[in-house]
Amino acid sequence: MSLKLTLKPGERIIVAGAVLANGPTVAHLQIENRVPLLRQKDILTEKQATTPCRKIYLVVQLMYIGEGLTAELAQIYWDLVRRVLAAAPSTKNLISEMSAYIVESSYYSALKSAKRLITYEEELIHHVSKSG
Repeated sequence: MSLKLTLKPGERIIVAGAVLANGPTVAHLQIENRVPLLRQKDILTEKQATTPCRKIYLVVQLMYIGEGLTAELAQIYWDLVRRVLAAAPSTKNLISEMSAYIVESSYYSALKSAKRLITYEEELIHHVSKSG
């Protein structure tokens, strides 16, 4: 089954590690095989990875669009996870779910868990700043 995409003018996507940028008009694409694909709204740049959970998302994103769980990415991931768990033990369930997906090489599912982790992190930060 193929995936049909409609890209807005100027929208970027990552397909199998290649960054594609749409031109000035709407484009319709059909992806006919299974490849790692991220739409612009789901792409996080290194510059945007400004919090610990966003950094985790970036690492999982690199696993998804790259060569999977490399030794270097594993080291970075587990260092970040340890720091987040130490600072916010309440993230344990989300991190456990995400880590299980990574161990299964289900990187897209791990990425979705990482997105929920970012949302949770934002809620924690908002709560702390509101009560402080």
